[in-house]
Amino acid sequence: QVQLVESGGGLVQPGGSLTLSCVPSASIFSIYAMGWYRQAPGKQRELVASITRGGSGNYADSVKGRFTISRDNAKNTLYLQMNSLKPEDTAVYYCNLDPPRLTWGQGTQVTVSS
Repeated sequence: QVQLVESGGGLVQPGGSLTLSCVPSASIFSIYAMGWYRQAPGKQRELVASITRGGSGNYADSVKGRFTISRDNAKNTLYLQMNSLKPEDTAVYYCNLDPPRLTWGQGTQVTVSS
């Protein structure tokens, strides 16, 4: 079973930026579409960005224009660049296939607060 390790979260002020990273334990980017998901307290996990095998990104309306998903196949790393962060972006962020089929990793906490 492929394992997923997310990192890069932290505490940031509104308007700030963070870049999240996800490293799978196997090279899967050429086989599957990947996604970044988030789960805020008391809410269901939601897909915020996905990237196709061909490299095209798709975004939830709530993050469109602020978040950018990308990947580096040589480094086997998936990224989520998050700009203009808002308090409502506070959540635990996870990566997985799109649609999700792997065991969830531990996620990385993003807190946007002044």
